[in-house]
Amino acid sequence: MKVLVIGGGAREHALCRSLSLDPEVTALYCAPGNAGIAEVAELHPVDALDGDAVARLATELGAGLVVVGPEAPLVAGVADAVRAAGIPCFGPSGEAARLEGSKAFAKDVMAGAGVPTARSYVCTTPAEIDEALDAFGAPYVVKDDGLAAGKGVVVTEDVEAARAHALSCDRVVIEEFLDGPEVSLFAITDGTTVLPLQPAQDFKRALDGDEGPNTGGMGAYSPLPWADPKLVDEVLDTVLQPTVDELRRRGTPFSGLLYAGLAITSRGVRVIEFNARFGDPETQVVLARLKTPLAGVLLASAEGTLDELPPLKWRDDAAVTVVIASHNYPGTPRTGDPIDGLAEVAAQDAPDAYVLHAGTRAEGDEVLSAGGRVLSVTATGKDLAEARERAYTALGRIRLDGSQHRTDIALKAAGG
Repeated sequence: MKVLVIGGGAREHALCRSLSLDPEVTALYCAPGNAGIAEVAELHPVDALDGDAVARLATELGAGLVVVGPEAPLVAGVADAVRAAGIPCFGPSGEAARLEGSKAFAKDVMAGAGVPTARSYVCTTPAEIDEALDAFGAPYVVKDDGLAAGKGVVVTEDVEAARAHALSCDRVVIEEFLDGPEVSLFAITDGTTVLPLQPAQDFKRALDGDEGPNTGGMGAYSPLPWADPKLVDEVLDTVLQPTVDELRRRGTPFSGLLYAGLAITSRGVRVIEFNARFGDPETQVVLARLKTPLAGVLLASAEGTLDELPPLKWRDDAAVTVVIASHNYPGTPRTGDPIDGLAEVAAQDAPDAYVLHAGTRAEGDEVLSAGGRVLSVTATGKDLAEARERAYTALGRIRLDGSQHRTDIALKAAGG
């Protein structure tokens, strides 16, 4: 099978790494990719938001499967264009991807499916915003209705900060605060059958101790030693399957990756948000633990044959990933800085630890930073403590001027 992956971040590097290890994959392409992905896949330039251009490229390459990584191309309908060209595509239609593209649409689907979530108001005027903020009180949870690359959510005790964020959005969802730890659970679906993956936890805040501004994610780990062993089955029954069934009932079947961001509250599991694609950085740890070759699972989703697959196999190992971010992230990041130490990690830490590239580009023999989140240092071990130690040992070999990372990823879960 020839596979084309669309995107250029650490999520796509994780996908490409897993696909490159799959004996069924005879050729692997990525567009546009990055400096790290270039080591495992052939890169091609493409406008990832242009469905026709992606479909043309897939046709030229003779791809038997296209995997769309990021949310923006999915919401733009890129998967529809690929399928219209007769090529199997892993990723929901533009219509179904509204589950991530519009918080209000997601709330409506959850209401129809009877899925437990936070109470909320959709607001478009200053008066509605004030009314909603007053109704819920602090802490305030304010979400941009549209896509915002993981940074459209403000959770604050400060009503003025909440109001300012709400006023900066065209349409905003204001909802009650959900207490309890957060969990990310991915499921692969073909629109009927739902195949949950192993849960992970990510770290959204920029600084240690969950301080600082929200980011796209600064690290993640899996498994979750503190979680109820029945959690996955419960979420499948109460959240994932009902949502997929509701979308099919509405005539907008969802096939691809359904990502449930969950709060394990004192009143039970509640959905914080849905995403329509693999999450970053949770993908890095979930795929590190997946034993079943990836390409066949993604193809079965694209072709509607997930019910014919044997159960997924998982490694007993734990996995931890730590994000190295640019100076000033999540503000306007500094880019163009050289990255050193990548060869040292490959020589001294592989295969237990490795580096997945997010925002990088190659210039001659040098690898330079080219985004806010630059690298995901990922490691596995017999338990979280060992995986964590390996990740931070490898991270210590990397040099990027002005970079930042959290030092407490998986610390509490590892017993630290």
